[in-house]
Amino acid sequence: MSYKSTKISTLFALGLIASANAQTNDATTPLHLMQPDYPTPYIIPQKENIKAVLDRVYNFLDKNSASKIVNAATKADIKDYKKNKEDIVFEPGAFRLTSYEWGVTYAGMLLASKATGEQYFADYSNKRIQLIADVAENIQEKNIKDKDMLKTLHPEALDFAGALCAAFIKAKKAGLKANIDPLVNNYIHFISKEQFRLQDGTLARNRPQDNTLWLDDMFMSVPALAQMGAYTGDAQYFDDAVKQVNQFSKRMFNQQKGIYMHGWVESMEVHPQFHWARANGWAIMTMVELLEVLPKSHPGYPQVLAQLQKHIAGLVQYQHGTGFWHQLLDRNDSYLETSATAIYTYSIARAINRGYVDKMTYGPAVLLGWNAVASKVNDKGQVEGTCVGTGMGFDPAFYYYRPINVFAAHGYGPVLLAGAEVILLLKDNQFQINDSAIQLKVEGKNNLHK
Repeated sequence: MSYKSTKISTLFALGLIASANAQTNDATTPLHLMQPDYPTPYIIPQKENIKAVLDRVYNFLDKNSASKIVNAATKADIKDYKKNKEDIVFEPGAFRLTSYEWGVTYAGMLLASKATGEQYFADYSNKRIQLIADVAENIQEKNIKDKDMLKTLHPEALDFAGALCAAFIKAKKAGLKANIDPLVNNYIHFISKEQFRLQDGTLARNRPQDNTLWLDDMFMSVPALAQMGAYTGDAQYFDDAVKQVNQFSKRMFNQQKGIYMHGWVESMEVHPQFHWARANGWAIMTMVELLEVLPKSHPGYPQVLAQLQKHIAGLVQYQHGTGFWHQLLDRNDSYLETSATAIYTYSIARAINRGYVDKMTYGPAVLLGWNAVASKVNDKGQVEGTCVGTGMGFDPAFYYYRPINVFAAHGYGPVLLAGAEVILLLKDNQFQINDSAIQLKVEGKNNLHK
């Protein structure tokens, strides 16, 4: 029986809705108790149900992502890395182990382990990060035939450095024994010294036009800089991280709408504003991740916190009634997109859990967001409704018609992060249906509508 039919049957059984043969009007029936036709279940999620969703995702990813290296020609397993002289690749899988999307996935698995107490989530990340570290340390570069592994040794863009760097440091802090230092030092050197920047030091790219800012690059750089600052104690990384947030925000944040444009080109006199959802997700997650480790004594802390609060206030204005957010946030005829919805759910929940924003104000939006995300994880553990990798455009059609695909890697890490953080939110807070609406339950008060 469906969620909707169950609720209606319950109300009939209680006599709260008149039978089909009786006259239904305001005098005979408590109309305010009639069940709305919610397209997304309007419920307070239960921790065990959230874990079931995370388990499905875990099982799908564990079966469909590599966990070992094989001979490049014969595909035979290679077990002794130190003595190996063969050409190697990662075993075949549906996802790349050394992409920025998988940096998010490693972080999501680690957080899921913390939230649920289940070690197998952390083992997923630790096993693969250990594998990458072993390959980097023991396999001669001439024998590495996996192009994505070569990109992690020689990053060509921030995509191949930042998210992995941050995740590797998190794994190390959580107990990973692998020697990640050569890799993270390589990543951070690329971010700090090799990636192209504007004259004021803002991280930039020369595509699709010269001197272009991608909002995505806040996430491809700042969390790594922040984690490196905490890992090494070197404040220069914190300084650079704060500078990036401030300078991206100065150019790309729409103060009236409370959301960011996706791309900014220095040579444009007028800057077209396309508020792509996932890029805004990278931005909000960047600020949450930075505040996590940025010392409160740092002069940039109040600036980053204020910017995060403005962004959250802006984003919640655009949440759809189903709990999702649109592909273009302020264009309601663009499709509803899963990965961005998951990122916002995680980031706002974490902001609540860390005391950055008010839980009574934003908690219901988070729970609605999770209910939406959970509806997109199918029985196989695949995440549906995720926009594929996306460059930058300056017309609406580019964003409106980007394909969605269950193998778009961008959806999996955010779903793990969102579910894990909502579990932590529910551990420390109680919510209730108060006058038919999801509300924070305040200690000592019970104003449920009778």
